[in-house]
Amino acid sequence: MNRDRHHATQPDQAPGHLAAYRAVLSSRMRAQRSYRSNFVIDLISSGLVGLIELAEVWLLFHQVGLLGGLTFEQVLLVFGIGDLCFSLADLFVGHLDNIPTYIRKGTLDVFYLRPQPLLLQLMTSDISLRRLTRAAIGLASIVIALSINPIHWSPAKVALLALTIVCGLVTYASLYVWAAGVQFFMVNGAEFTNAFVYGGRYASTQPAAVWSAPLKVLFGFVFPVALVAYVPTLRLLDLPGPAGFPTWLAWCTPLAALWMAAFGLTMWRFGVRHYQGGGG
Repeated sequence: MNRDRHHATQPDQAPGHLAAYRAVLSSRMRAQRSYRSNFVIDLISSGLVGLIELAEVWLLFHQVGLLGGLTFEQVLLVFGIGDLCFSLADLFVGHLDNIPTYIRKGTLDVFYLRPQPLLLQLMTSDISLRRLTRAAIGLASIVIALSINPIHWSPAKVALLALTIVCGLVTYASLYVWAAGVQFFMVNGAEFTNAFVYGGRYASTQPAAVWSAPLKVLFGFVFPVALVAYVPTLRLLDLPGPAGFPTWLAWCTPLAALWMAAFGLTMWRFGVRHYQGGGG
């Protein structure tokens, strides 16, 4: 039976549906907090992952001192912006990683029985509060980097920083949606999509100046994670951009977010139309 259901793409009918989404998310958050010891351990472990990744960056710069024309203090801002945006996206939509399991077990069909858009159901089916400590590491890195780097603040730079964080969140969330759409065409394809989702996150926290030409095309423009943190950081610090990444591109982060959102939603819709059911 074809699973191209009209409600999978029809617009949400706001008030009633939003109340249902809020109720589901509230119950998920209460459930996670109800086991306090386990919740605290999850928060600590997530924070440790963020600290370990930051330590990896520090160790790298402890050896080389300068990478891609940037010092550790400057790359700390790149890391902070990239990590904060990714952690927030992971908090809200990271559980779309469960799509392969839903498809293999046939449990995705249950979502079709409810009169709400399929993607919004999946996005609001869970929320990983443990990611809050990971996001806190990214936020702390931003605050420290802004305090130790000489930045000539202006209203334009304040607006650029806020715009960068919002657009970075949209870009990463859309990358998760794209990866979920790809899963409809693959068997155990999570490793393939993780190369772009988590690989993109790692790439966004590094100086893009050291990338090879294919990587600059892939993570600079196809999956525009270089515009999430690296290029805006160059603009904020008044540093020159490398070949292929002029600093005026920092103001194009909304276009990059829109492109990634359109790319992700198109792949999602294509995947949903392809889906034939748990046994098909």
